[in-house]
Amino acid sequence: MSSPLTHIDFYKADHRSQYPKGTETVFSNWTARKSRLTDIDEVVFFGLQYYVKEYLQAHWQRDFFDQPKETVVNRYQRRMRNAGIEISVDHIEALHDRGFLPLEIWALPEGTPVPIGVPSFVMWNTEPQFFWLTNYLETSVSSIVWGPSTSATLARQYRRILDRYAELTGGDPAFVDWQGHDFSYRGMFGNEAAQLSGAGHLLSFTGTDTVSAIDFLEEFYGADSDNELVGGSVPATEHSVMSMGSQENEIETFHRLITDLYPSGIVSIVSDTWDYWKVWTEYLPQLKEDILAREGTVTIRPDSGDPVKILVGDPDAPAGSPANKGSYQLAWDLFGGTVNEKGFKVLDPHINLIYGDSITLERCEAICAGLAAKGFVPVNVFGIGSFTYQFNTRDTFGFAMKATAGVIDGELREIFKDPATDDGVKTSARGLLAVDRDANGRLHLEQQTSWDAVKNGAFEPVFVDGRLVRDERLADIRARLKAAQ
Repeated sequence: MSSPLTHIDFYKADHRSQYPKGTETVFSNWTARKSRLTDIDEVVFFGLQYYVKEYLQAHWQRDFFDQPKETVVNRYQRRMRNAGIEISVDHIEALHDRGFLPLEIWALPEGTPVPIGVPSFVMWNTEPQFFWLTNYLETSVSSIVWGPSTSATLARQYRRILDRYAELTGGDPAFVDWQGHDFSYRGMFGNEAAQLSGAGHLLSFTGTDTVSAIDFLEEFYGADSDNELVGGSVPATEHSVMSMGSQENEIETFHRLITDLYPSGIVSIVSDTWDYWKVWTEYLPQLKEDILAREGTVTIRPDSGDPVKILVGDPDAPAGSPANKGSYQLAWDLFGGTVNEKGFKVLDPHINLIYGDSITLERCEAICAGLAAKGFVPVNVFGIGSFTYQFNTRDTFGFAMKATAGVIDGELREIFKDPATDDGVKTSARGLLAVDRDANGRLHLEQQTSWDAVKNGAFEPVFVDGRLVRDERLADIRARLKAAQ
């Protein structure tokens, strides 16, 4: 059993005694302080509700308040003492006696795009003797919330690229829901990270292979897959399936998939197990009539090489070669399609492509731009993997929870830091913080304000003295984010 008391950095343990005598309140905020990614100046706030339900409520109740006081105190003392830290535990005993976490958290609605430098939420203790509790939780809340917010932000950026090219080329805007597909599960740092990230992806898209992200959203965000599309996928092969059929009989594997196993609907077939261009020049021409006779789409999946060159074409390859033409031109030459009102070519709906290897925001943009330049509507699906969703840190957007105000002997004290050796990123806001909207509807920070301003701006109460007071649903979060696109 893991104690929530030990979900900390060691140095948090004795901060209680380090605060000035008479400290009654610690007021802290959670803010993305800097974007390290080009063209992203807002972060999508997401994940706090999970933290409240799973940690502040379930975990603290089950593994602290519901346990005998002597047991939890002795276990905590043992952990500290064996690490060389001697501290008193009267504050731990007092918290156990209180029976709940005396805290308030006020936050922006989840799914809100929040400008860099504007807090997503603030929190403070509600009873003077528990002033130490606010920043005691910094480590755990930070470790949980930065990840889903980061993934939700990146998914939104993919969505904005794909929406823009659908508008430019006359593509179907509803198809964009499926055009970003989460392929990241196996590359994430454990199941919880995969679920948190996968849920963030599903704020902007419906395509996913992270099955448990749907479970997550039903459990913690009021989703109901019986009555709404939370996330979905299609039958798809992998290399073991294709290679098990043998290289000599690869076309027979394609034929069996297309005609016997999946005679209708969408089926995705990984096609580069041996010779990707042979699939286009030999197998698909032989299977053309079978494909066109199906009610559904055969989706060809390249899984290696340069995604831009594979889909759009390689200008350095021999003129007229399959590699030079690229997958879209090969599909058009073989299966044809239509030309829409904006003059762009749309592939026949019986054939499509998905690329899920080494996709990045930059490559997504390059693929869409390259296809549009060649006169195509980009209708391929992008498999967005762990390179996008795992290859980040808390510093990608500079997320941090920092105290900016306190009450000492009944008087409000505005606190801040402004390191002379820093570039300004770590310079904190000052005093009580409120967030409001300007005349254009853009969120902005108000510093050195009042308690009334904190509570009467854009923040809404989420957690008050152990109770969740706002329970958000996936449908509302998605709608909120879509409205802000």
